[in-house]
Amino acid sequence: MNKSYKIKINGQHTLAVDASTGTLLEAMEAAEIETHYHCRNGFCGACRTQLVKGEVTYINEPLAFVRPGECLACCCIAASDLEINH
Repeated sequence: MNKSYKIKINGQHTLAVDASTGTLLEAMEAAEIETHYHCRNGFCGACRTQLVKGEVTYINEPLAFVRPGECLACCCIAASDLEINH
């Protein structure tokens, strides 16, 4: 069973995403929300995003340092409803 979550971005946009359809970065791109990235593999940290509320799951463990309250959008999926700033 696929789970659907709501993602609130910068307090302005709200997306409904299916957790099985791709990463947080891919969901933002599909909604035409401009976001920064480079490697798409969790190496560089360019997609570092402030995680205000909610939980993510990493599909591959990031090599870039991730501080508490952050996530790397290129290699994570929503594990709950999210509120993020990027």
